[in-house]
Amino acid sequence: MSQSSRVLVVGGGIGGLTAAVALSRAGREVTVLERARSLAPVGAAISLAPNALSALDVIGVGDEVRALAAWQGEGGMRTPAGRWLARTDVAAVTERFGDPLVLLPRAALVDILTARLPEGVIRTACPAALADPGDADRPARVTTPDGDLTADLVVAADGIHSRVRAALFPEHPGTVYSGFTTWRLMIPVPGARFASHETWGRGRLWGTHPLQDGRVYAYAAALTPAGGRAADDERAELRRLFGDWHEPIPSVIAAARPEDVLRHDVHHIRRPLPAHHRGRVALVGDAAHAMPPSLGQGGNQAVEDAVVLAHHLDDLPAYTAARLPRTSALVRKAVGAGRLSMLRNRPAVALRNTVVTAVSRTGPAFFLRGFEGIADWRPPQDAELRGSSRSPSR
Repeated sequence: MSQSSRVLVVGGGIGGLTAAVALSRAGREVTVLERARSLAPVGAAISLAPNALSALDVIGVGDEVRALAAWQGEGGMRTPAGRWLARTDVAAVTERFGDPLVLLPRAALVDILTARLPEGVIRTACPAALADPGDADRPARVTTPDGDLTADLVVAADGIHSRVRAALFPEHPGTVYSGFTTWRLMIPVPGARFASHETWGRGRLWGTHPLQDGRVYAYAAALTPAGGRAADDERAELRRLFGDWHEPIPSVIAAARPEDVLRHDVHHIRRPLPAHHRGRVALVGDAAHAMPPSLGQGGNQAVEDAVVLAHHLDDLPAYTAARLPRTSALVRKAVGAGRLSMLRNRPAVALRNTVVTAVSRTGPAFFLRGFEGIADWRPPQDAELRGSSRSPSR
């Protein structure tokens, strides 16, 4: 494939914006096509692990993201009654993997990434459809309301229900329901004082985490048939499911308004795609390898994809070779972790809790081994992408 100079990025989420920054730093002319009217992100917050922070270093924004870290001291896993099953702390994570976990609002990360893009790169209210993936002899072609656009490379970052993926691989079955739904909210909770934690029950879990700006990010999950909705509102549903769990869970629910609560069924790509590219089109993030949130790696893998794609910009088979095995393995691992966290059978839950407690007593280093091969990933070293870390003039 000839050198890709003009790039179209379909989708303005975390993966798409990271790819746009990386490719722009590589000297390519980039346009981001986002169907929504604004880049206001859905999903409240995002947790960035050391692997993603290392990738963000490549495009010069890693330290800016690290500065937003809120987690200090201990955290861990609890039972609905409040008993600690396992504890770890930010120092142990940093010692093992070289960086902490950074939880920040998605909007903050979007702002950091868009500040690194020249004026006019992002087009909102601009849905795009792939008309022709192109090949070595012709460019790819994308249809928009303003007419067709051609490009040497199209980056498909259009999410879990990717239309570009469906156009590239029409024979692929797509996503499957993961068996549970999630709720998320990010709100101020006056007077709340707590250690960052995730609480596992029977077929349900809850996570509560403080943010640097004083708000609380909380998420919940429960086994339920696909497509369900509360008869009244989702805050009331959270109260029914989690209202008798330990503090600060009831206080967080009480502080929320019904409109603060986001609910989404969880889907993943069970059968890996045959490739993460076809023709002049490359898939990144959920479009390529949607996974359950059980490992907290969905957004992290999108960030990895972006910098690896910039490294293999003119060799898309090499991009697939670098990303397909890793992300396929992580999808399988996330599915397994989701099943473990969503156990419903009482004896199985009791055994799980006993094992988690026993393992945690050997020390945080042993407990963190489950993230070896994930959080310790490091990106290709690209001098041209690192370049200057200053924001372009806008």
